[in-house]
Amino acid sequence: MTPDARKQLLLHVCCAPCAPHVIELLQQEFALTAFFYNPNIHPQEEYARRLAEVERYCRERAIALVTGEYDTDRWFSAVQGMEELPEGGLRCERCYRFRLEKTAQTAQARDMGHCATTLTVSPYKKATVINRIGRAAGEQYDRIFHEADFKKHDGFKKSCELSRHYNFYRQTYCGCIYSIFRDRTGG
Repeated sequence: MTPDARKQLLLHVCCAPCAPHVIELLQQEFALTAFFYNPNIHPQEEYARRLAEVERYCRERAIALVTGEYDTDRWFSAVQGMEELPEGGLRCERCYRFRLEKTAQTAQARDMGHCATTLTVSPYKKATVINRIGRAAGEQYDRIFHEADFKKHDGFKKSCELSRHYNFYRQTYCGCIYSIFRDRTGG
């Protein structure tokens, strides 16, 4: 890792509404690049809509953005056999691992010393689980995963306020096809 890499952070961004508060906090300490890698988001129109909002925000704020491949086949393979599991369980953990490993791998390829995710700003996500997975992904790629629970200290509230300020599209489900199905069936 080069000396310059020590203050570079690649931030996995799940969606625009979760990004501004986390970015504001992390930019106090790091030179930050946003990373949109979410092959879990379905259908493709939803993915495109969320990506467009992240692109708009990054453009307006002059934040570097890297967009990962929309490799849905690999994502479906990663969660195969877990389709019926409840939200917040092992399928979600596998999905976090899938995206955070790619984040750490991309940080390594770009010689960025740190990586993190916006996922923990959500009140529906367990920061302890995400941080454990992120730490392991960071270690796998010799990167430092910035552990945080961004929903703390009114983080989620601030995220919602900033989301309204930027007039972001706010989705009603995590993004995966299995959560869409459950939302429509009441499961």
